[in-house]
Amino acid sequence: MPEYRNEKSNIIIKKRERKRSLIIFNIIDFILVSLIVVLFYVTMPITSTKVLFIPKGSTVGIIAYLNKSGFEMNTLDTIIIKASGYIQSGWIDISEHRLTKMDFIYKLTNSKAALKSITLIPGETSYVFLKRLASEFNLSEEKLTDLYNQYAYKADGNILAETYSLPIGMKEDHMIFYLFSQTNKKYEEFSKKIFGIYDKRKWYYYLSLASVIQKEAASINEMPIVSSVIHNRLKSGMKLQMDGTLNYGEYSNTVVTAQRIKDDNSSYNTYKVNGLPKDPVCAVSLDAIKAAIFPVKSDYLYFVRDNNNGLHKFSKNYMAHVNNINANVGVEKNYTKVKENETEIDKEAKDIMKTDVEYQKPASIKDLFNSIN
Repeated sequence: MPEYRNEKSNIIIKKRERKRSLIIFNIIDFILVSLIVVLFYVTMPITSTKVLFIPKGSTVGIIAYLNKSGFEMNTLDTIIIKASGYIQSGWIDISEHRLTKMDFIYKLTNSKAALKSITLIPGETSYVFLKRLASEFNLSEEKLTDLYNQYAYKADGNILAETYSLPIGMKEDHMIFYLFSQTNKKYEEFSKKIFGIYDKRKWYYYLSLASVIQKEAASINEMPIVSSVIHNRLKSGMKLQMDGTLNYGEYSNTVVTAQRIKDDNSSYNTYKVNGLPKDPVCAVSLDAIKAAIFPVKSDYLYFVRDNNNGLHKFSKNYMAHVNNINANVGVEKNYTKVKENETEIDKEAKDIMKTDVEYQKPASIKDLFNSIN
């Protein structure tokens, strides 16, 4: 009897061992199959740009963004990324057009792109800037120009004058798209602060006005005063007759002569054409846009540069303007940009430029857009 019990116990133990072995085998088999699947998955080829922009956000949010961009990421990618660390935001140096999924994930979590800064100087034209952009980033000037012309809303003013940190290796189409989208974002944000809305067509009217201010004003604090002259001349039906409007495109830094004024028949020649140029003359700063929308209250119609300090003398009538011109005769140019005696209008202009636009909403500001045809 005891032998029978022992034999039965041995049979039960063996069955348990076989069952345990089978479970362990199945687990090992599952792990091996899973590893094979994962290894196959992470060695799949993927196509990417050499540099890639990743927005700030959670891993899940960034995965969703990459999916929208055509990278076909899924839950497995999320698990691998979380096990590897976290995705960096900003520009990522992918380096290659074709790579494995694992290499792509590694780049997302470890490879920041090398950045280079370039400044679009306020008053500089897109013609000049694109040449510089091509030279400094080793890009095709022809491609940049073609893409700019293809997607630009206006001939100029489509890129805000400021400093940009751009990844080395970025292609021409991505470069133009990024500069346009960043600018449009800034324009929309600034417009909504002032007007509560962003009407692109009407906004570019103010960019055209701002571009004339950008070309003519000798300092930031002068901008609202120059703006008032432009507003006053427009309201009275006078031609602007401003040299700066002829510094468009390739003529960005060219001295405007009497012969040039005579020969130029473009819409930029405000000696011949009424009103503002149909397109912005150049890239503008937010300061110039602010001055275009918030001019000082003045009766000024003329201005001329003062050789004593490089700033402008403003006048209400032509005779006073001629006297200001004659006062420069025989005076050596000394552009200190310092004014000895400030007027109330000078102080008003300073206040305009130092006050945040959120707090500059006179009762009539909402009607400004409505006055534009």
